[in-house]
Amino acid sequence: MSLDLWIEVILKCVVVFFIVLTIVAYLVLVERKVLAAMQSRVGPNRVGPQGLLQPAADAVKLMTKETVVPEEADRNLFLMAPVVSLVPALLAYSVIPLGSHINLFGREIQLHVTDINVALLFILAMSSIGVYGIFLGGWSSNNKYALMGGIRSSAQMISYELSMGMSVIGVIMLAGSFSLVDIVNAQSSIPFVVYQPVGFVLFWIAAMAEINRTPFDLPEAEPELVAGYHTEYSGMRFAMYFLGEYANLVTVCTIGALLFLGGWHVPWPAPTWMSPLWLALKVAALIFFAIWTRGTLPRFRFDQLMAFGWKVLLPVALLNIFVTALVMVLVD
Repeated sequence: MSLDLWIEVILKCVVVFFIVLTIVAYLVLVERKVLAAMQSRVGPNRVGPQGLLQPAADAVKLMTKETVVPEEADRNLFLMAPVVSLVPALLAYSVIPLGSHINLFGREIQLHVTDINVALLFILAMSSIGVYGIFLGGWSSNNKYALMGGIRSSAQMISYELSMGMSVIGVIMLAGSFSLVDIVNAQSSIPFVVYQPVGFVLFWIAAMAEINRTPFDLPEAEPELVAGYHTEYSGMRFAMYFLGEYANLVTVCTIGALLFLGGWHVPWPAPTWMSPLWLALKVAALIFFAIWTRGTLPRFRFDQLMAFGWKVLLPVALLNIFVTALVMVLVD
């Protein structure tokens, strides 16, 4: 690799992670504002104009709080678990394209850090690793409520990771590639949600369960487990868990837009420099729908959660794969 290529890659990494971390920080404010509007409340409005500086105030508050480690906890694992939860959520963006390309300084710059031919498998692997941070946090705290939340998380991950992986197989069959760039380019005329509506619904439900979003937030069920896996956490370790959760929300919404909604493609001719804007609008719509779901649906019981994953999602995902393969063979 030449020096200018190294500089380009490093600058891409810095820009992507700055954008992602900024979005994650303000996504907390957006969610609080949207939920307040849905519930006829005011929401944050004291720090800065219309509460726009609330994320900065929260960051200062959490950074100045003491990180308390329980006396009987496994100290090393206790301190490491939030990092295990946050870092994989950010690493996924090393293979996620954020647009087509732009012409800058007389050269064409691709709007992704790297494009590997197994990008989708890499993202699924990172999502699997992130769940271990929740389990380790619950187990290392030596707290029965945290331990129960960690056990729930591991069971939930095994159940819904399988359904989520199978929900995207139809997309892979249609595109003929695991590369996210190839999958998006295969949707230049018609998005895959037209061919895979069942796969999209399966992916969305399994993804919400995978990142512990309501109504699947059983690992942190406060009415029964105090706060679940993060009961004993405070300060920045507590903040890292929630940064990881919101980073995962942005990740799954971005993956959903890339796999099923055509990515940065739109039905009308558009300049390539606007491709990040079209992708951002689709991701924002999915994020809003996730927040809307949180403000609408009640939490499942844990037995209902497990039964729904194994008895409904998994059989439907297998049937979707079979029907997709059958239709492709008949069309050929």
